[in-house]
Amino acid sequence: MGEQIFNITELAQEFDITTRAIRFYEDQGLLEPERAGQRRIYNRRDRVRLMLILRGKRIGLSLQEIRELFALYDAAHDDAPQLQEFIRILERKELQLLTQMEDIKVVLTEIGQLRGQCEKALGKRANGHNQAKEL
Repeated sequence: MGEQIFNITELAQEFDITTRAIRFYEDQGLLEPERAGQRRIYNRRDRVRLMLILRGKRIGLSLQEIRELFALYDAAHDDAPQLQEFIRILERKELQLLTQMEDIKVVLTEIGQLRGQCEKALGKRANGHNQAKEL
């Protein structure tokens, strides 16, 4: 039984991305489809790599970090070095996101305070305007 193959349109539809995005990842050296004339033929490995690229992007990994993980995996006879590096990358990303979350909480508090001050100022202005009309 032969290996399952995919064309670029099938992968684009499966992962809900454009064919241009897939070609971009190919240009970046992250995917290496075979060629049959002008046609690209993607195998199971390419499909898995595309899935990993998209997952990596979703959690905020750079293409360089994804490339490094792929290089580790390709060079290693076991996946322990890749997994250890992936853990380090994930720890850095987690710390970065936690820091951003704290920053966002501070900004949201400040926004709430500013909105309250503006609403209070508008309330005073509306009350003053109503009192002026009564006179």
